[in-house]
Amino acid sequence: MFDFSHHQLALIFAALTALSILLYAILDGYDLGVGICLPLNNEAWRDTSIASIGPFWDANETWLVLAVGLLLVAFPSAHSAILKALYLPATLLLIALIMRGVAFDFRAKVKPEHKFRWDITFKAGSILAAFSQGFMLGIYIMGLEYTLWSTLFAGFSGICVSAAYALIGNTWLILKTSGDLQLHAIKRSKQAGVFCFVGILSVCLINPLVNANAFEVWTQGPFVYLYAAIPLLCFAMFALGYLVLRRLPLEKDEGAWLPFLMTAIIFMTCFVGLALSFYPYVVPNALTIYEAASAESSLNIIFFGAIVVVPIIAAYTAVAYYAFRGKADALRYY
Repeated sequence: MFDFSHHQLALIFAALTALSILLYAILDGYDLGVGICLPLNNEAWRDTSIASIGPFWDANETWLVLAVGLLLVAFPSAHSAILKALYLPATLLLIALIMRGVAFDFRAKVKPEHKFRWDITFKAGSILAAFSQGFMLGIYIMGLEYTLWSTLFAGFSGICVSAAYALIGNTWLILKTSGDLQLHAIKRSKQAGVFCFVGILSVCLINPLVNANAFEVWTQGPFVYLYAAIPLLCFAMFALGYLVLRRLPLEKDEGAWLPFLMTAIIFMTCFVGLALSFYPYVVPNALTIYEAASAESSLNIIFFGAIVVVPIIAAYTAVAYYAFRGKADALRYY
């Protein structure tokens, strides 16, 4: 039925892995952002914030599992090289995700006077997870090498990714809440947007300087003028998003979905820009997706599994979002 070459299969699995990472960044990004911005001085706001992500956050993390799984089975040599360089921050990420999961469940089971401790744990886990992901991104951009400058850049990248997650988390709260909490989220979105903008601009300037392939793609490639539309769209979303935030909230909560959509577009443009900067490399300047791909027979077997698993994950994610559409109400545990 399907007769793909090794080259085509490598490209298909690279696209599936990239799509999984992008969906994880957007979907789990907003619930990490909600955790980062969890208001410790207002228990009712904390309950509503967590209620807004409660039905979705487990499903959101499935995309991370899928991305790592695809990288392992389809590009084992790349998986080895990347995880070897990112072992410590990846470990911190796993610890942070465990903290979030434990805190999410325990806050509902402990005595009321201990609930605040688990809210702090949930917030700390969210911050650590976001920073770890940003640190890994920074090291990846710097060629998976640890020097003083690459470590400093990775730390800066960790702060900026945390700000990006805070931005999309607050825009999610604008969409899912109302009243004073929504007004608070609008204010925080403006603040997080500034840090996110600075971070993206910095990566745009630094990436071509440290990555020869990126410099060629963005300055000498045959599609350089077409690619220029990507950062232009990204920065246009920042400008339009700020104007929208200044007008919110509107009557009948109209337009509350716009900030989240615009932030999702920002995430997509950034991801596409980075993908173009590194293509065809999966390990920067060292290993291409075609060199790192498993044998053709292995990829064919995995492909039939992927065409079953990926639609199932997408389907139950879509069902969850449809079933729990609308504003978040009072937090309840059954």
